[in-house]
Amino acid sequence: MNTHRLSRISGAVIFALGLSTSAMAADTTSSSIRGNVVAESGEIVSGATITVTDTRTGSVKTFTSNASGTFSARGLQVGGPYTIEVRDAKGTKVLNDVFLTLGDTLNLNLALESDQVETIQVTGRRIHATSGANGPTNNFGLEDLEAAPAINRDIKDLVRIDPRIYINESRGDGIQCTGASPRFNSFTVDGIRTNDNFGLGTSGYPTIRIPFSYDSISQVNVELAPFDVQYGGFTACNINAVTKSGSNEFEGGFFYDYTNDSLRGDELEGEKLATGEFTEKRYGFNVGGAIIQDKLFFFTSYEKLEGSDLFDRGTADSNAAVKVEGLSQADYDEILDISRNVYGYEPGDLITSLPVEDEKIMAKLDWIINESHRAALVYNYNEGNAIRESDGDSNEFEFSNHYYDQVAEFESLVGSWYADWTDDFSTEVRIGMADFEQNVTPLAGTDFGEVQIRTQNDGARATVYLGADDSRHSNRLTYDTTTAKIAGTYLLGDHIISGGYEYEKLDVFNLFVQHTEGEFRFDSIEDFRNGEAARVYYYNANGTNNPNDAAAKFGYEIHTAYIQDEFFSYEHDLTVTFGLRYDWYKSDDYPVENPLIEELYGFSNRQNLDGEGLLQPRLGINWQPMEELEVRGGIGLYSGGNPNVWLGNNYQNNGIVLIQTQERGVNLFETEMTGDGRPVWNVPQNQYDAVAAGDGSAGGINILDPNFEVPSEWKYAIGATYYFDNDYTLMADYLYTKMKNAAVIRDITRVDTGVDAPDGRPIYDSVNGRRQDFMLTNVKGDSGHRESFSLALSKSHDFGLDWTLAYAYTNTEEVSPMTSSVAFSNYLNNTTDPENPGLGTSNYEIPHRFTLRLSYTVELFDNLKTRFSVFGSANEGRPYSYTFDGGSMFGDSVGFIDRHLLYIPDGANDPNVVYGPDFDQDAFFSYLESEGLTKFGGKAMPRNSINSDWWTKFDIKISQELPAFAEGHRAKAFFVIENFGNFLNDDWGVMYETSFPRAQEMVDASINENGQYVYEEFIQPTGQTRVADASLWEMRFGIRYDF
Repeated sequence: MNTHRLSRISGAVIFALGLSTSAMAADTTSSSIRGNVVAESGEIVSGATITVTDTRTGSVKTFTSNASGTFSARGLQVGGPYTIEVRDAKGTKVLNDVFLTLGDTLNLNLALESDQVETIQVTGRRIHATSGANGPTNNFGLEDLEAAPAINRDIKDLVRIDPRIYINESRGDGIQCTGASPRFNSFTVDGIRTNDNFGLGTSGYPTIRIPFSYDSISQVNVELAPFDVQYGGFTACNINAVTKSGSNEFEGGFFYDYTNDSLRGDELEGEKLATGEFTEKRYGFNVGGAIIQDKLFFFTSYEKLEGSDLFDRGTADSNAAVKVEGLSQADYDEILDISRNVYGYEPGDLITSLPVEDEKIMAKLDWIINESHRAALVYNYNEGNAIRESDGDSNEFEFSNHYYDQVAEFESLVGSWYADWTDDFSTEVRIGMADFEQNVTPLAGTDFGEVQIRTQNDGARATVYLGADDSRHSNRLTYDTTTAKIAGTYLLGDHIISGGYEYEKLDVFNLFVQHTEGEFRFDSIEDFRNGEAARVYYYNANGTNNPNDAAAKFGYEIHTAYIQDEFFSYEHDLTVTFGLRYDWYKSDDYPVENPLIEELYGFSNRQNLDGEGLLQPRLGINWQPMEELEVRGGIGLYSGGNPNVWLGNNYQNNGIVLIQTQERGVNLFETEMTGDGRPVWNVPQNQYDAVAAGDGSAGGINILDPNFEVPSEWKYAIGATYYFDNDYTLMADYLYTKMKNAAVIRDITRVDTGVDAPDGRPIYDSVNGRRQDFMLTNVKGDSGHRESFSLALSKSHDFGLDWTLAYAYTNTEEVSPMTSSVAFSNYLNNTTDPENPGLGTSNYEIPHRFTLRLSYTVELFDNLKTRFSVFGSANEGRPYSYTFDGGSMFGDSVGFIDRHLLYIPDGANDPNVVYGPDFDQDAFFSYLESEGLTKFGGKAMPRNSINSDWWTKFDIKISQELPAFAEGHRAKAFFVIENFGNFLNDDWGVMYETSFPRAQEMVDASINENGQYVYEEFIQPTGQTRVADASLWEMRFGIRYDF
């Protein structure tokens, strides 16, 4: 029995009543109660009448205990309070203030009393969120939502409290669960999948920001390894949220908060920064109540952001928060002059902020049809925009017209019906649909193509961009998702048998054609002035030069069937869950056939996932061997979360609908151009004509491996929670994940020549004169693993203090980080041997992370509460690598990319290395020493073998209740400070890390006739750079009124 999950009742009373609780994973949008009724003597009581009343809506459900003394109530709204009353000739029992948790089944062991000792109240907040689970999980209720210093009004502000979950504040606020990519998460709201189904972004949302109002949320559940077969579509973690519902009381509220440039830091480490003016405000309301008392209820919310996106990059000699060391102010001025006076193009000013907006609407109806049937209908809408930097690595600089405006619109509707057909049999039916549309537009349009210019400054290098970003020349995405679910549960003695079928259909239209306005690369500023382009790229639709003709249109269906048995032993306080889940794919959409692929490689490019399937067994256990100890664990197979954009590549880049051209060494002023003939405003006529004739470069085709298997992961978990007599709670969890058939990109034109580089790594060549024919395939051999060990200690004090201190260790090895949406980038962003990557430390690993959550409530004024909330975290930084400048000497088909791991000489006399006359050996070896790389002497440094600096951050929130206009109303003022340490001292809370893709060039080298590396130039790495947005403190003031 876990008496610690009850309200504060004396131990003697609890033992006398024979009441214990636990919670097991079950429904994904609702909650459940399961109980065992026993007499005072301990004998099983069958035929007892159990009444479950939702006091918010007056809804009443009545059950009768079966021959095993068991009853089950399914499909209940989350939260509470509920009242549970048990009556029989052998006694009665009444429980008040029972609160239910999203996705959990509350197990109650109810011992009847002939004379009622006490009406028991079950608190609405657990001592620890893992209580009763069989795997690592965390649950956040209304109190957590209100207390958290959520400066972004986003559930990410909440889930980061768990040390196993890292929010990547340097890149899109992606949610990284136990060292996994955000692309492998699943995010559902009221049962409808609301994650980035296509897989373009890094945040995990389909929209720019959270797609619904923060005030709409009732509960959030994060499951790292739920051993319930109803959970699917992910391999990292499942984030499940349910929205609020109306009640018989007319309730609601509104809020307003505000910040501006004077409420944000403008100094870091003693340096005054160039920051621009901006204002940002958010406001919204929510209201709910009864349309028909005890019968029909509504809830709605609205939220609006009128804000700004901020930009912080500048030249090496500027006072920008983030300096691009490879670009001087003089070079910036020269490039600006050439663009204006030679090419007649205005590339855009240095800007620090631009306005953005976001709007969210949610409406919900709940209908209590009768005692046995309940229905719900939820509508959600979100539209917002953001101004994005296209190329924001530490060695890249963009003129502002290279930025782009991203606009995303999401709309969903989901209906659910819960039915109790008998005391033992209940069902759930759900139908949902979601539509998404995204458009991206460069700030100055697409009339002028993209220009890239290489620069150098004090030994550092950079690339400068101007014009329309090449990936936004022709870019539009829409997709529609349709889902359906029918599930049932049957109570059979001590077993709850559940089963169901789910259906998901995805239809995608993706217009993504790069270089339709041309990309022009220059090796120097002087080359830019003279029009001497090193490379010119032009892609477009075959025959028509109309990018719309090259859009990808495809779809597929995922079918799921599952069955599960949940057994509860009252005698041993043991719950065992075992189930099977089977997912299978159906599709009749294939890429356009390219006969050349079969001729070259022996198989057709007409491949999809049709017929692929995976059986996923799962076993979970929750055992309470003694009052103070709860043990949990399980094993299960999971699949899903693989971005559909990887499949979309094969429908566009098939060598038929899209033609790619590239020319080298082009003098733009001596080459005939299309249109009015102006260079960069137009593309070379010969490349335009080549596309019209279907005559493209040899390569650049994307293919799905005909033997591709759905990636999956085995999860093994064990954990325990111990409740001390002094109300301290200690939680420990270990989670091991073994990856299977992980996705990876190979260039199937590459073949090992049999000749090795000086350190033994292979040198490749083309097998057929082509290059960059990329195949999405599976890792052969070991796909990698993740492991996480976490500890948490928590306590709630009688004087209003509530705190949790937690720690997580994460170790992750993988073959490919698969960081991007396109095959080309996924291939080149893997910093290692391109064709035989092998295991390496993951880009997403955060080895050590500590978190502190603290909340203190006190009445500083009569009947008016003051709450102080603190969230703190400290973590070791992201891993990174150093590389050679380019990879042509290894036969890499993308040899101009810096992704081959650097060979670390074993001293100046290493026989594998000779040094060119201009190579600065002193600076080179000094840098190796400073970065701790000399320990790798005589071999290539292992991938991601060094880490960025530790980062510590504290956020605080102070809220003060104020006198309200009427009894029962609440008014409060609040302010939130993000990165409070930086507010106190501008040396504190500063984040340093290497920028995406976590690798930096250090040496320009070649291989000589003797099989030695020739180190020709030491390139001063940028190293770790400041992440200004995550480092600067920010403050928001706001008011809130609830009625």
